[in-house]
Amino acid sequence: MPSLSCHNLLDLAAADEVPLPSPTPHRLPRVMTVASPASPTSPSPPTPPRRVIVSHRLPLRASPDPAAPFGFNFSVDSGTVAYQLRSGLPANAPVLHIGTLPAAAAEAASDELSNYLLANFSCLPVYLPTDLHHRFYHGFCKHYLWPLLHYLLPLTPSSLGGLPFQRTLYHSFLSANRAFADRLTEVLSPDEDLVWIHDYHLLALPTFLRKRFPRAKVGFFLHSPFPSSEIFRTIPVRDDLVRALLNADLVGFHTFDYARHFLSACSRLLGLDYQSKRGYIGIEYYGRTVTVKILPVGIDMGQLRSVVSAPETEDAVRRVTEAYKGRRLMVGVDDVDLFKGIGLKFLAMEQLLVEHRELRGRAVLVQIANPARSEGRDVQGVQDEARAISARVNARFGTPGYTPIVLIDGPVTPQEKAAYYAAAECCVLSAVRDGLNRIPYIYTVCRQESTALGDEAPKRSVIVLSEFVGCSPSLSGAIRVNPWSVESVAEAMNAALRMPEAEQRLRHEKHYKYVSTHDVAYWARSFDSDLQRACKDHFSRRHWGIGFGMSFKVVALGPNFRRLSVEHIVPSYRRTENRLILLDYDGTVMPENSIDRTPSSEVISVLNRLCEDPKNRVFIVSGRGKDELNRWFAPCEKLGIAAEHGYFTRWSRDAPWETSGLAADFDWKKTAGPVMQLYTEATDGSYIEHKESAIVWHHHEADPDFGSCQAKELLDHLENVLANEPVVVKRGQHIVEVNPQGISKGVVVESLLSSIVKTGKPPDFVLCIGDDRSDEDMFESIVCPSNSSVKLPASSEVFACTVGKKPSMAKYYLDDTVDVIKMLDGLASAPTQRPRPAVQLRVSFEGSL
Repeated sequence: MPSLSCHNLLDLAAADEVPLPSPTPHRLPRVMTVASPASPTSPSPPTPPRRVIVSHRLPLRASPDPAAPFGFNFSVDSGTVAYQLRSGLPANAPVLHIGTLPAAAAEAASDELSNYLLANFSCLPVYLPTDLHHRFYHGFCKHYLWPLLHYLLPLTPSSLGGLPFQRTLYHSFLSANRAFADRLTEVLSPDEDLVWIHDYHLLALPTFLRKRFPRAKVGFFLHSPFPSSEIFRTIPVRDDLVRALLNADLVGFHTFDYARHFLSACSRLLGLDYQSKRGYIGIEYYGRTVTVKILPVGIDMGQLRSVVSAPETEDAVRRVTEAYKGRRLMVGVDDVDLFKGIGLKFLAMEQLLVEHRELRGRAVLVQIANPARSEGRDVQGVQDEARAISARVNARFGTPGYTPIVLIDGPVTPQEKAAYYAAAECCVLSAVRDGLNRIPYIYTVCRQESTALGDEAPKRSVIVLSEFVGCSPSLSGAIRVNPWSVESVAEAMNAALRMPEAEQRLRHEKHYKYVSTHDVAYWARSFDSDLQRACKDHFSRRHWGIGFGMSFKVVALGPNFRRLSVEHIVPSYRRTENRLILLDYDGTVMPENSIDRTPSSEVISVLNRLCEDPKNRVFIVSGRGKDELNRWFAPCEKLGIAAEHGYFTRWSRDAPWETSGLAADFDWKKTAGPVMQLYTEATDGSYIEHKESAIVWHHHEADPDFGSCQAKELLDHLENVLANEPVVVKRGQHIVEVNPQGISKGVVVESLLSSIVKTGKPPDFVLCIGDDRSDEDMFESIVCPSNSSVKLPASSEVFACTVGKKPSMAKYYLDDTVDVIKMLDGLASAPTQRPRPAVQLRVSFEGSL
């Protein structure tokens, strides 16, 4: 019977607008339970939430066996990270693995096999049709996305094996990710389970999962590099992939460089900023805080120690040692792909022998080439290049009984690899780009734990390591090299072979201390803990989805935060007598991205109609200058304006401007102005806005990263030089502003309320609408009476409303400026409620009752 996860979505234009096939009657349990004896007197402790580990492949091996169930012998593949991480999870926590079957067993798909693997291995397979899996994995993932994540643009696909972007292959990628989401849907308990998604093959899965389960607890770890934003932005569907990662609660990377590139992509593509608080990096995304974690994956110490101590390994160590007796043995272990730099390593070995004649006949580099994970001309090209260079070097420097480069192709057992690690005095990694690469970790442990050569002999090591490998930052004792510089790598290899034993021991001890304490269990435990922390407030907020296709996202807001509708506010508006309406300008009645900031005729008309009602007092409260606002709103005779965050205020067009009453000493501008000018000249796209009471430095047209960096520096600079001046330096959305102390929108609102209350007619209706940080001061002054110097009557109806769904002190929101104008137009059109006249009843007694 075909599974629900087998459908093909290739012919669909949008991945989420597809009618699903009718569900099969067979359903898998959402929560797995294991029978265990329970004491009748003492209740068993509660079971921790289940961990659902989702990866492209299940951590299983499958060997054909006609006598076995389903024709295959299945066993656990303990070498996979997806399985090794279980050692860091709570011992009593159920674990469920979801992924595709090993290639050999892919044709055995059936629900019966699913039940068998679930019962015996806690693994649930995702069944993908062969052609779909080939287009998904070998097409989009391995030949487009994977090279690009490793900084290779698909400019010359014929020579390097990369593919240009193809929409059909991207649809295959989405189809495969949706199949994973289908499988998760069958078994997931979103309120309890913790979902941990692994690697770039499933980049789109968080979006599919979040759409079905808005409160799902989702973590994602990227095991490959994340390229610089200049590279990543070349992907035509870049926004889809960034939004998908932001649909997770926790996103993990190996190094800070990868995380920094992701944060830069979020800033440049979506305009999102990040904040670091108490050691955690967080991105605010539609009311959700997406946490970014940086921690490289470790190795499974227990499993590796068992391999090293195995009798087969000890025998292999003795054979290798005997075979290379009298030689200076170096080892390299790499996958066969474009980025491992095997050819560059061989060229460095050749250069070493050219420059150091004394090493000829002694230095040997053993290169183990792991089987290729993909197919194509790029893989064949790497193999051909490695064979050609090694053959040339061996022909040039080899002698009877001496081969400088020993290239071992094909599968090598873990015991044989451990033997080469233990026997080699130097490990060389020359990858030009690699996500993490745990080979140096494994090499260090093998040198430490091997006893085949005696207790002391192996406990020293040297690592020659490319600076473009993810593990480079964590191995400070390695000799770091630029793999593209063949001479530098050759010199590093020579330095490693000539290094005194005492220094080798110190470097080795430093590495072993790190590797043994930051193993895979530590990594998994840390990620699991942070995922729970990132999801702790899921049930204290309301969640709902917006957007279509891959632009889907979830908005999470407080339980009392709701959309302000005309139907909700009009009844209050009609039955009140003294109303105060406070409106921000930019981003509230005027769109932020508008080039022409002049208010439209529609805005002027709506404001005039509101002002004509004698029960209304309407104010524009803005940070803009008074002359600009005076010119724009000249047609509004009765409109009040508070300019420059309330430093200037007037109650109508013909009323005089009133100042805040603060000392009019602006000598500080002579200091702040030149400082801002210095940063303006150094930051392309920035400019200074001079107001009568303030100076503002704008950087929204500058490079996002550089502008933000300069704004932080300018803020610190101004705070230092203006420390003794009566001013406040603050940073807003793409601005740095210097204002006199005591000036804010909150203060001006309190002043307006105080003046109105003194007339004996305190407002019984207050509507305040704004969109940015400065407007939060307005909201606080009317929403939090305890923080305000002016007390409104208890019967007053207060509506504080922010523009956009985001965390705010306001209790209401409107989606955008269009909704704001519609709301104001609805109020202006609402007739005022009048007292009903007394009804006189006339009863006629004519006729019969």
